[in-house]
Amino acid sequence: MNTIDPSSPAAGQRGPVEHGVRDQIVDAARAHFSRFGYGKTTVADLAKAIGFSKAYIYKFFDSKQAIGQAICTQCLDAVLAGGEAGATEGRSATDKLRRYFNGIIATSAELFFEDKMLYDIAAHAAEERWPSVIAYLERAEERLKEIILLGRETGEFERKTPIDETCDAILLVMQSFMNPLMLKHNLEGLPQAPAKVINLVLRSLAP
Repeated sequence: MNTIDPSSPAAGQRGPVEHGVRDQIVDAARAHFSRFGYGKTTVADLAKAIGFSKAYIYKFFDSKQAIGQAICTQCLDAVLAGGEAGATEGRSATDKLRRYFNGIIATSAELFFEDKMLYDIAAHAAEERWPSVIAYLERAEERLKEIILLGRETGEFERKTPIDETCDAILLVMQSFMNPLMLKHNLEGLPQAPAKVINLVLRSLAP
């Protein structure tokens, strides 16, 4: 499956990807967003805080959203890493699936709700379907598909339902805990609530 590279021009970033100024802008933006909020900050505010001109910032990012996407991508990479770490520890496909989603949910809760700035950006990203979010969901589905296929090979999971339909359905029911806009309303139920949903998913996958 093709993914959208959040560092590509389509994501609003310009100039050399590894340029140190880009990192400086992102770091300063994180600090500024954390203090004033993503929604209330403009590129002019960032330029003033960093000591750059707006025109200079626009050499590296074509909008505030592009800067937010760079931050969002860092966070979503960490979320997927949490899920991957869990899946790697699993001994069976069933265990891998359970640990995969537990890792994603635990990392999301820790990142997005211990830092209001990150939640603010993640909420904007989820609501507006930023390229970084689409890429995250595609990568999450790819890894899930690998786990489902493993379970079918080992006889743990049923094989009749088309694999794409199975993965789409699982991701749909897990959105309550993967989407920051929805996870916000389910924090008090962690970790028991997602465990119940995962158990239901696993029962539906039984051969």
